[in-house]
Amino acid sequence: MKILLTNDDGIYADGVWVLKGILSSRHNVTVVCPEKECSGFGHAITISGPIQVTRIQKAEGEWGYAVAGTPADCVKLGVHELLEARPDIVISGINSGANVGADINYSGTVSAAREAAMIGIPAVAVSQDRGQVNENGYRAAAKFVSILIEQMMERGLPSGVFLNVNLPGVPLSKINGVKITRQCVMPIVDTFQKWMDTKDRTWYLPLYENQDFTKDPRSDRAALYDNSISITPLRCDLTDYDEMERLKTWRFLLGTEKNF
Repeated sequence: MKILLTNDDGIYADGVWVLKGILSSRHNVTVVCPEKECSGFGHAITISGPIQVTRIQKAEGEWGYAVAGTPADCVKLGVHELLEARPDIVISGINSGANVGADINYSGTVSAAREAAMIGIPAVAVSQDRGQVNENGYRAAAKFVSILIEQMMERGLPSGVFLNVNLPGVPLSKINGVKITRQCVMPIVDTFQKWMDTKDRTWYLPLYENQDFTKDPRSDRAALYDNSISITPLRCDLTDYDEMERLKTWRFLLGTEKNF
């Protein structure tokens, strides 16, 4: 298979290169990543100017493209400009830290996979919870990805659907299997620590906390808590079709006698 690898941790992050090492034995793999960390960039794209791309060598025989842009930019450029042929699949990761629950909305890792799905390419975002995350841990995650993508290509996914995969940050021997999950809907609790510096400037340090997620045992976050691998199917289409039908019963007046 022709595989495009990207991430939001940056071109020199270990996760993407461990994954490339595992996949390259059987597949044609190209790495296209942001030149620096873009965690929390969400689905941002560059619209204000040109994007510089630099071919870099990570190690002997290991090279990739460093993009002065966002994870979504990397997918756009990789698919339309940098790869010789359209990739069969796009993999975003392996991210350092989980992307579950509300984090999905902010994640550059997940957004890169979404960008691929939006243009009709099978895609998966892969993250590993922090803990015993080192090269060995990434190797176990990479081997799981190699199995997963074979299933993806054999069985297929509906148009506009991509997978968000999260692995617990524990040794392989302690993983309790795979769970098909939903996105945890518990919101992040936003708190801030305020202080003034010596020039009387005001600063706020974000201190984000997650609420109790154990009330939803089907969720992605609960699966990680159970040391299980979470696989969540996500849609590019954000439309709430049930609510769309209910909204059709509303009546709208625009300052005239006429109903819309």
